[in-house]
Amino acid sequence: MSPAGGPRVRVTVEGRELELSNLDKVLYPEAGFTKGEVIHYYTAVAPVLLPHLADRALTRIRYPDGVAAGSFFEKNAPAATPAWVRTHTLPVPGSSRGRETLDYVVADDLPTLVWLANLAAIELHTPQWRIGADPDLLVVDLDPGPPAGLPDCARTALAVADLMAADGLAPLPKTSGRKGMQLAAAVSGRQSAEVVSGYVRRIAQRLARERPAEVTATMARRLRTGKVFLDWSQNNAAKTTVAPYSLRGGPSPTVSTPLTWDEVRALADGAAPARMASPAEALARAAAGDLWAPLLAAGPSVPTG
Repeated sequence: MSPAGGPRVRVTVEGRELELSNLDKVLYPEAGFTKGEVIHYYTAVAPVLLPHLADRALTRIRYPDGVAAGSFFEKNAPAATPAWVRTHTLPVPGSSRGRETLDYVVADDLPTLVWLANLAAIELHTPQWRIGADPDLLVVDLDPGPPAGLPDCARTALAVADLMAADGLAPLPKTSGRKGMQLAAAVSGRQSAEVVSGYVRRIAQRLARERPAEVTATMARRLRTGKVFLDWSQNNAAKTTVAPYSLRGGPSPTVSTPLTWDEVRALADGAAPARMASPAEALARAAAGDLWAPLLAAGPSVPTG
């Protein structure tokens, strides 16, 4: 990236001309973390992040005035989207506004990622399918109901992984970047969202029966106190999940960070601190390679019975 100076900084990113603005604007007031630092983070993490965004319709959560001033979800390509940004028109399942289709942004390259970061698109969320295909990822969201926390999620994640491994799946863990965890497993891409979601629902319901004091598969918040909610519905065709390496819009900048299973066991045993990684920590980990790279290859089909 080569700056050209001026109050609005013009840069060239892989041959694309962009104009960046308000780089000193603080987006995380408690940490003093600026939009320029958000752009720097996404530029630095791009080699491991972009493969997980490729060919997926991107939903963004934007914080134009910082995390303390509110946010909005954005699926449609915004006005004045550069012509070189890839977009794809897709149906919108269950649209609350009655729209039949939207023009989604697809972040396949670094210029698009920098452009989005300049729009204060802090959070990046993707579906479990690539454009024009059935799901190639299975996702389990582990959401702790206080006083349950990250160690409880880790213990539940290990139980989920054991059940899935018995079915030939190889789930990988990451933090949500907020309070919980997520697991993802590569699947065949030849089964519908209903089939994949049904499989995860059966796993969640089984664990809720076997560990009723620790796990719930019910969405009602009043039933989550002190338990980990296994959200199987993330595999619905209309749902998205925060991407690995995405920033989150909390009080301080944290990252949804891939973990090793050894780290999950340490969290479960209380041998590791129960906290989310900072951007600097996430970049240091990513420098050693992408722990979620195995999810980029096709996996097996899920059991249907």
